Amino acid sequence: MFDYDQERLKAIAADVVDRSKRIGATASAVDVSESSGLAVNVRRGSVETIEQTRDKSIGVTVYVGQRRGHASSSDYSPRALQETVAAAFEIARHTSEDPCAGLPEAELLATEMPDLDLFHPWDVSVDEAISIAKRVEHAALSTSPMIRNSDGASVGVSHGHFVSANSLGFVGGYPFSRHSLSCSPIAQRGDEMQRDDWYSSAPSAARLADPETLGRYAAERALARLGARRLSTRRVPVLFEAPLACGLLGSFVQAASGGALYRHASFLLDTLGQRIFSPHVDIVEDPHVPAEIGSAPFDSEGVRTSRRTVVSAGTLQGYFLSTYSGRKLGMATTGNAGGSHNLTLSSRLTRQLDDLPAMLRRLGNGFLVTELMGQGVNYVTGDYSRGASGFWVENGRIAFPVEEVTLAGNMKDMFHHIVAVGSDVVQRGTKRCGSVLIEQMALAGA
Repeated sequence: MFDYDQERLKAIAADVVDRSKRIGATASAVDVSESSGLAVNVRRGSVETIEQTRDKSIGVTVYVGQRRGHASSSDYSPRALQETVAAAFEIARHTSEDPCAGLPEAELLATEMPDLDLFHPWDVSVDEAISIAKRVEHAALSTSPMIRNSDGASVGVSHGHFVSANSLGFVGGYPFSRHSLSCSPIAQRGDEMQRDDWYSSAPSAARLADPETLGRYAAERALARLGARRLSTRRVPVLFEAPLACGLLGSFVQAASGGALYRHASFLLDTLGQRIFSPHVDIVEDPHVPAEIGSAPFDSEGVRTSRRTVVSAGTLQGYFLSTYSGRKLGMATTGNAGGSHNLTLSSRLTRQLDDLPAMLRRLGNGFLVTELMGQGVNYVTGDYSRGASGFWVENGRIAFPVEEVTLAGNMKDMFHHIVAVGSDVVQRGTKRCGSVLIEQMALAGA
């Protein structure tokens, strides 16, 4: 599966750190990685694409005082390693000094490497992957005669491993995997066509959705959109379906990230200790959950990770900071160089029975949004405006599908006015959340 084992990657990393020191760098860091993958896509029962990948890379960062240089290569030969180190060193020599540049403090680096069960090889052949993709698409096409077409079904298999090291003595790395199934059927009635999709992703193939179940569910979503209407402009309660609620959580992360904060490009600047969500909302980050995509014993700088409460009872307890962004803000890193880890948004009011039908009853008369289009989020002001489609809900029941409307509001108000969070939790990437009900937003239509 891999051409190099972990010990060989560690040896390469140690060699690069040593070369950096010999060439005159005052500090250095290196990342060495290798990956392999398979991606198969079928459409209408025929194979459209088969992609098999094998990649390796090395990234070297050197510091000359507080000057930083970075270079990368895909060649592990001794000559290429020396050239890569030399290139990073030359860049560092000619850049301006930055008082915030440098490695993390040594005491913050990870020293324990728990096995988080992140590597689950999927020994699936190309023919087997094609067969699975065909099963997914066949199930979708067989759901109804109105499923007339398909944008395809796919199977993705990805394996990788890496080693990170720096001149402070840190060395760490591990193998990981991520596999996926997806399907995008098209429903047609008369001249009207509607498309929807669904996917499943996990480190282990055993945790992926059943292929036939996934295909049928994707088809049912497309069928439900037939007969979509537009709505007149109004202000209404809005229920974000769970996958889109994970997107809202992602927007929060972006606004609370160090890069946006030190550039004064976030509406959450200077909000630590302030209530920014409804008082029943909590957000927890837990990097050490076994066998989850967002788990990691250390961040991309080698800083140890730990479980923490980011939002407690609606109050912001912490940002997402790397060493550099933390220094720019006069704060310590939070171990989030490279992003967030296993974030869960929850409500202290949520009950086990608060599934989607229960959340629709809470919605009453309003808009269930199931798809968003465009990038209409201004992180400086928090203004939010995106194209949307979904369903109009009356008396807690879906009345008819809706398309070509725009949802508008401000994220500060949206966060403050979260009425409820459902128990219909899904995971999208490193985010977990149930459906989210917001008290009121502007809906612009016909």
